[in-house]
Amino acid sequence: MAHQKPLILVTNDDGITAHGIRTLVEVMQELGTVIVVAPNSPQSGMGHAITIANPLRLYPADIFGEVIAYECSGTPADCVKLAKHHILKDRSPDLVVSGINHGYNTSISVLYSGTMSAAIEAAIEGIPAIGFSLGDFSRQPDFSHVREHVFNIAQNVLQNGLTKGVALNVNFPARGPEPLRGVRVCRQANAKWEESFHERRDPHGRRYFWLDGEFVNYDAHAEDTDEYAVANNYVSVVPCQYDLTAYSTVEQIQQWGL
Repeated sequence: MAHQKPLILVTNDDGITAHGIRTLVEVMQELGTVIVVAPNSPQSGMGHAITIANPLRLYPADIFGEVIAYECSGTPADCVKLAKHHILKDRSPDLVVSGINHGYNTSISVLYSGTMSAAIEAAIEGIPAIGFSLGDFSRQPDFSHVREHVFNIAQNVLQNGLTKGVALNVNFPARGPEPLRGVRVCRQANAKWEESFHERRDPHGRRYFWLDGEFVNYDAHAEDTDEYAVANNYVSVVPCQYDLTAYSTVEQIQQWGL
């Protein structure tokens, strides 16, 4: 019997027509059989939202040539759920990859990221998964310098597997004058947005608000974080999990006598 190629599900949160997902599809075709299920419109910042109050629409898409692809009206997490339980119900993917996101998903952004939520959704299903992001917010981002690293990281996950329930959060610096310095496996930085809302008025005089803020890195001097890695032209790789239990605090709360 011929060896069956790995089945790789590709998704994202920037939408099925984004430049990043096309790069990811092209690289994954070198590793296995690819199927795409991605949102039909940008879903950045959706986090792990799922669609429960509206119907989900799913249509075939032909934008990747011979690669089977579908565009979905839902969120990135919806895309993974539909792929796993409907489109691929007879065979589970060997790997789920999400991205390549247009913009970083380092530190606290992992909680808001649709890119990473798609990967975490796969991890919940016990499927090895990776979310890829590039720190380039331009309209025509350059993904050429990350292709080799995307291939190598995905190949290693296919060959070696991941702990059940874990997904990798991979971030690339934008292309610069110097080549990337390598890969650093690190932790999520302790950083957040100090947020503010600007109150404005629309042409009809109605009030609305615009979110703004300043990014604050409390780990600015630590060298073992994703923020340090990308700031110093390294690829950051952070293993993430969906179990948010603060185990160090369980015993403390048990002593309250609740």
